[in-house]
Amino acid sequence: MIRWSPLTGRRIVDPGPWAYAGTTTQMAGLFPFGAGSGAPSTGVPVGRHLVTHEVVCCDPFAWQRAGLTTNLGMMVIGSPGAGKTSLAKRVVRGLMATGVRPLVLGDPKGEYVPVTRSAGGQVIRVGRGLSRINPLDAGPLGQAMARLDGVAREELAAEIRGQRLNALLALCALQRRSGLADWEAAVLGAALDELTALSGGQHGGTSPTIADVLKAVNDGPSALSRAAQVPVERFESASVRLRQTLYGLLEGPLKGVFDGPTTTPIDLDASAVCIDLSGVTAAGDTLMAAAMLATWSYGHAMIEASVALARAGLAPQRQFLAVLDEMWRALRGSSALVDQADALTRVYRHKSVAHLMLTHSLDDLAAVGTDADRAKARGFLDRCGVTVLTAMSERELEEIGRLRRLTRREMATVQSWSSATSWTPGGKHYGRGKYLIKAGDRVGIPVEMTLVGDEERLYNTDPGASMGATS
Repeated sequence: MIRWSPLTGRRIVDPGPWAYAGTTTQMAGLFPFGAGSGAPSTGVPVGRHLVTHEVVCCDPFAWQRAGLTTNLGMMVIGSPGAGKTSLAKRVVRGLMATGVRPLVLGDPKGEYVPVTRSAGGQVIRVGRGLSRINPLDAGPLGQAMARLDGVAREELAAEIRGQRLNALLALCALQRRSGLADWEAAVLGAALDELTALSGGQHGGTSPTIADVLKAVNDGPSALSRAAQVPVERFESASVRLRQTLYGLLEGPLKGVFDGPTTTPIDLDASAVCIDLSGVTAAGDTLMAAAMLATWSYGHAMIEASVALARAGLAPQRQFLAVLDEMWRALRGSSALVDQADALTRVYRHKSVAHLMLTHSLDDLAAVGTDADRAKARGFLDRCGVTVLTAMSERELEEIGRLRRLTRREMATVQSWSSATSWTPGGKHYGRGKYLIKAGDRVGIPVEMTLVGDEERLYNTDPGASMGATS
């Protein structure tokens, strides 16, 4: 119906009784767009919205504070060369500016070393002829316990024993390629207790090494035979395989890396910590898995020490970002690493600790040893409030779509980043620097990141493929 306005004299259209008004939330079924608008402006600036060109900001802490997510997990999934690590470095560097302390718990390629050094952080290079990590070192927990007393000290002592025993059991299982029997675990626990008592207790004592544990088992004190539930005279023959496993840790592929005291302790006050494992990358999967196991355990000790000191009022409450890059190498190496990552995503989210995981494919999470490990690995994505997708295949997108709601438009957009549409040669990955950011079942945000200033030098892991840095 057309009529004239008595106020303006202009023609107006009366919509009639069939017209309704509503927000895009109320009228979601009729909303025609496949990508979200109204980009979040809280957090680390990531890039510009591919459609609206708004600046998009994202990081686990800011989005949780803003109520956009319910946990502090962030996972980046996509093909090699698409810019996963560059995005991680942008988030790492941005969070450092807000006081968050990044912990790169095992950097297989040394890619985070320049970023860490640019912020005055601590870099520890692990490998044969380089720094050594004692997997039984109390590390930051020992430093923290020296400042505590009473119940808090006893609790930390129990935590140290548990971490030492778990690390030792995991390394033995990695060396043996199978788990240890219950009685063997009890023997190793008793050996650690004996060594702790001999060194004067946790406070003021030195951390035992694997060589010390082997000597304790060889000496076979009565406490160890009681732990094995065998007579003293039978302990030597019963513990042959356990002693062989410990000897293999000292003289096998891991020799020179984990068979002595820690040479460079983690600095609790460092602005960032990167444990560079590029020196062991070429040494094989067993050594890499062992290195990641030791560094993850060491990093977790730093988190626990910080929490204990904050609770006792001896240090400020700190926020940490644990970066787990090249996850596929870790998870395939040892079931113990699956357990470590599972603990990181479950326990530490209540202790101001965010985790940033990077992997190529969900198949990486399904390639671990047992059904129980695969179930744990699959749960990592469920416990990540933010999921970022880079270039990937249609098959991979369909797999992710079973866990994260993806529209057809979103899937087509991400898939289009996988390869160029022409045969024109060029060194740059077609989808490099393009991301789809998902939070829960919200419509994803397509973003393109451009490197600026010194980021081209610090972030780009492929110097031959520029992401279009601008000064």
